[in-house]
Amino acid sequence: MSKKKKPDLKHLEPEEQLKYEIAEELGLLDKVLADGWKALSSKETGRIGGLMTKKKKELNKSR
Repeated sequence: MSKKKKPDLKHLEPEEQLKYEIAEELGLLDKVLADGWKALSSKETGRIGGLMTKKKKELNKSR
């Protein structure tokens, strides 16, 4: 079996960074770090995606 490699949260692409930040806000970061993104339910994943879209729109409006 392969060992799971934990991501370096300080050196991520901006979109990945946003995804991890939102997971942390929702209290899901520990679950993601322990078991990966596949451990999330579709409801949890959809919530993260929806909040990412919302934040991206807000960032584009402010430019």
